[in-house]
Amino acid sequence: MRERPFNVLFLCTGNSARSILAECYLNAAGRGALKAYSAGSFLKGDVHPLSIETLRAHAISCGGVRSKSWDEFATADAPRMDLVITVCDNAAGEVCPIWPGAPAKAHWSFPDPAAATGSPAERLARFGSIFADIRSSIDRLVALSPQDLAPDVLRARVAAIGPN
Repeated sequence: MRERPFNVLFLCTGNSARSILAECYLNAAGRGALKAYSAGSFLKGDVHPLSIETLRAHAISCGGVRSKSWDEFATADAPRMDLVITVCDNAAGEVCPIWPGAPAKAHWSFPDPAAATGSPAERLARFGSIFADIRSSIDRLVALSPQDLAPDVLRARVAAIGPN
């Protein structure tokens, strides 16, 4: 039995949409066994309002969520990450900080819902669609057995459950 939750950090450049959706959903789906965080390299400064609206529409708690720099998680006193997942192609191509504890890393590529155009309803629908894809990948992560979360097998398992 683990002494602490399995910590996952979701990274996206702006930390306003995809990584926020992933953080909030994994915190709900992980039921305390998995703990999610999110951060970005070039912050938008605020969480996208349609991220909040999408989470609330699915009854996912988003209280206290904020846009955070990835530098917060690269310090010695930050929570120790077991897994770092980039959820946008820009963040995947950036030089990331050295994470304490050398967590496993994976990349799940999701389109940016904040880039959607159209009517407010069309933009919200795009957020909903991307959230469904994020939720599907996270559900597969949550379904992994404790043996699959062992450092020596984790990277391959997580890479395989990303978006198709």
